[in-house]
Amino acid sequence: MAAPLMTGTGIGTALQVAMVVIGHFLPVDQQAWWYPAVGTLLGGVTGWLAAPGTSGTGAAAGRGAAAGGIAGVLGSLVSTALGDAPVSNAVVAGGATVVSGAIGAALRAMRAR
Repeated sequence: MAAPLMTGTGIGTALQVAMVVIGHFLPVDQQAWWYPAVGTLLGGVTGWLAAPGTSGTGAAAGRGAAAGGIAGVLGSLVSTALGDAPVSNAVVAGGATVVSGAIGAALRAMRAR
């Protein structure tokens, strides 16, 4: 079932990019706390969206980790292109969203049982 993975990744990427663009126009002192918190939360949402149709919790977590990580890294690279974050931030954002994507997908798989 590649469709949920693609759909989840696409929606998650759109949400990450929207967050980055909105944050770009906020004063710097308002960006500091919410970029990592909301970005990580969106990784979990992305994983949740990518999880339907998996045969088990482990498979769901893998799918969610992939979707969350891709969306998080792409959002971070947009932030870099806008001049708001260094390119090294993609590693941190990618790691956080891989973990939260896996958690979101695993929660969805456990809820489905």
